[in-house]
Amino acid sequence: MINRIIPSALAAFSLLGSSVQAEETVKVGVLHSLSGTMAISETSLRDVLLFTFDEINAAGGVMGKKIEPVVVDGASNWPLFAEKAKQLLDQDKVSVTFGCWTSVSRKSVLPVFEEKKGLLFYPVQYEGEEMSPNIFYTAEAVNQQATPAVDYMLEEGKKKFYLIGSDYVYPQTTNLILLEYLLSKGVPLENIGGGFTKDASGKIISAGKYTPFGHTDYQQIISEIKQFAASGDACIINTLNGDTNVPFFKEYAAAGLDAESCPVVSFSVSEDEFRGLPASQLVGQLGCWTYFQSIKSPANEKFTTAFQAWLAKSEVPGIVKEGRVTCSPMVLSYNGVYLWKAAVEKAGSFEPAKVMAALKSGIAFDGPGGTVTSQANHHLTKNVYIGETRADGQFKILKEYKNVVGEPFLKGTYK
Repeated sequence: MINRIIPSALAAFSLLGSSVQAEETVKVGVLHSLSGTMAISETSLRDVLLFTFDEINAAGGVMGKKIEPVVVDGASNWPLFAEKAKQLLDQDKVSVTFGCWTSVSRKSVLPVFEEKKGLLFYPVQYEGEEMSPNIFYTAEAVNQQATPAVDYMLEEGKKKFYLIGSDYVYPQTTNLILLEYLLSKGVPLENIGGGFTKDASGKIISAGKYTPFGHTDYQQIISEIKQFAASGDACIINTLNGDTNVPFFKEYAAAGLDAESCPVVSFSVSEDEFRGLPASQLVGQLGCWTYFQSIKSPANEKFTTAFQAWLAKSEVPGIVKEGRVTCSPMVLSYNGVYLWKAAVEKAGSFEPAKVMAALKSGIAFDGPGGTVTSQANHHLTKNVYIGETRADGQFKILKEYKNVVGEPFLKGTYK
């Protein structure tokens, strides 16, 4: 049986400075990078989580308790994420944590949550090949972002695919899956750019070009891409993460590449990242997400309006209020809080194991990107959208895939 929930209207603001007594609250962890290379993306997830907690508290809280957030900074430092997770569970005694962006940060905290029987909601697209008993993945699985994007590019007549990403597990694993997928679709190996690494037996163990977090010099790589694309019908599959997208796209534009000559489809560049990019020079570039701010629906109108109103009144130190947008990771964070609330109320308990059991039984939430439904495999069924960048940094929706079931284990499927 699937339980359906709809968010209550935002009636009041500001959990900060609340005078509620400790016994009337439930502590909830927020674990994101508020400094370092990933702050460009993750600070907005902290903001939307605080907004969501205030929205729920204004409507009465969770089982009569107000949410009390405990915010910690992972600082784009992966071992530090594990230390902060231990702090949240051991010292702060949080009932649930919402956090992480990169897979390396998630991999860092995973053993902590498993050992201490905590519960983490993870909101950002990832490579799959994982299902921890202590993590619920509101994130896009590979079949809810990467493979639909490739399908779309093939439908558009693209025959050559250059793979580039940040040097860690999500891009590496995703690109290996995409290599298999492209080969299964009849794309020859010589039409897949970025390079390959083989083991002693000749098996390909790495596909694509990778740069470290914070990398700034893309001149040589863009030169290689330009040569790869010279024959036409080429595109770039971009799994770069964080602020390194800024120098990549600036070098791309400076080299005379554009969406006509060699379009880029990105999996970690949303409306939020476009605030720091030359969006006017990147019109026509593509994204694939399970939400775009440009979706026309009552639920999205309500969400975006309420978030902007919250920002205007927010007293969070250092919060940016001007030019703010919403994006898929923000909405998947928002959805996660409401799914957790519904699961707590269904279970009649804040105990992580009981909450996870309720989630596995199936709970639906009518969110800003459409209805999402929790699955027994700790993932979500949700809509998938292909979007084209506009000059204002928003996306024109080109295609929608309805009710795509999240499948985390895809590697090897396409052999």
